[in-house]
Amino acid sequence: MANERELAERTETALREIADATDAAALDAVRVRYVGRKDGELTARLKGLAGLPVAERPAAGAALNRAKTAIEAALSEREQALRERSLDASLTGTALDLSLPGRPVRLGRLHPISRAIRDISRIFLGMGFESVEGPEIEWDYYNFEALNIPAGHPARDKFNTLWVAQDAATALSLARTGTGGGAARGGGAGRDMGPMLFRTHTSPMQIRTMEHRRPPVRIIVPGRCYRFEATDATHESVFF
Repeated sequence: MANERELAERTETALREIADATDAAALDAVRVRYVGRKDGELTARLKGLAGLPVAERPAAGAALNRAKTAIEAALSEREQALRERSLDASLTGTALDLSLPGRPVRLGRLHPISRAIRDISRIFLGMGFESVEGPEIEWDYYNFEALNIPAGHPARDKFNTLWVAQDAATALSLARTGTGGGAARGGGAGRDMGPMLFRTHTSPMQIRTMEHRRPPVRIIVPGRCYRFEATDATHESVFF
């Protein structure tokens, strides 16, 4: 009975200290003192149950668990109260008017290249041109042959082209179906399209457009191009 009375008194003392804690640091000190994992008073008592007679262990363990539960509940409640009080103090201590609408989130901006393409396209559209796009992986026929740059032409040396590896059967199937843009619709149908490559310029779309449109043709073809270049201050393997 003496032990139970002493435990009840210690529990009441812990609850008073919790209620008197005025900040998070003071509350944490109370937590460590009573229910800390290493040196907490109740934690030590629970570990010491093994030293009690077997007949006394159930009652003592139940009493200790009730005390621990009460202290932990009081700690949680006081922690929430201190958090709310801190929030109220921060809101009332500033000039923030919560009745005002929220400030808009600033969005990012377009990349300079995207802005330049839009501005240039808008200028040409005003003059009656159309902006068109095409495949970035192109046939040798559209990228070179149809533009009067046959194999062996010295202009090819300046392109240092990035070729796409493919077997002969795949290349023949793609050439017959016109995969990648209008080969089956116009002059490319039935031709030897050659290997495929990352386009070195956007001029192939001039050929593709003329295959299925009657003149006059007024287009611009902005877009990404690829060349096998050594990267330095003025060269890059991908450019617009």
